[in-house]
Amino acid sequence: MEIIISDRRDLKIEDILALYQANEWSAAGKPSELHQGLLNSHSLYTAWEGDKLVGLGNAISDGYLVVYYPHFLVHPEYQGKGIGLRLLEKMQEKYGHFHMQVLTADGDTVEFYKKIGFKRAGETKSMWIYDGDEH
Repeated sequence: MEIIISDRRDLKIEDILALYQANEWSAAGKPSELHQGLLNSHSLYTAWEGDKLVGLGNAISDGYLVVYYPHFLVHPEYQGKGIGLRLLEKMQEKYGHFHMQVLTADGDTVEFYKKIGFKRAGETKSMWIYDGDEH
């Protein structure tokens, strides 16, 4: 079946939770906040196989200069099929000309993001107050 990339925002909590739980992301433990956070993103792109949500990416931005990509995830059964790249390409169509694009990468995702042009920002270190334990 074909994967469709969309900017539709009629996401159901159940669809979101299935994707986040499959990826073992702790944000699934706050379903209402996660749902509202995604819906209120500056941009939100989703990947669908039929009526199954198989990936998503969102952006928080000032709309002019800086964009931060907090969530890019693809269902584990669909990883390695170019879905993450397609989601990032949609973001680049909108934000590619911005002065700064930022994301946090760890584990296996570091090499993926390097391949598409992201690089470590000098000697910076990520800092956060985080309510999860998967990192």
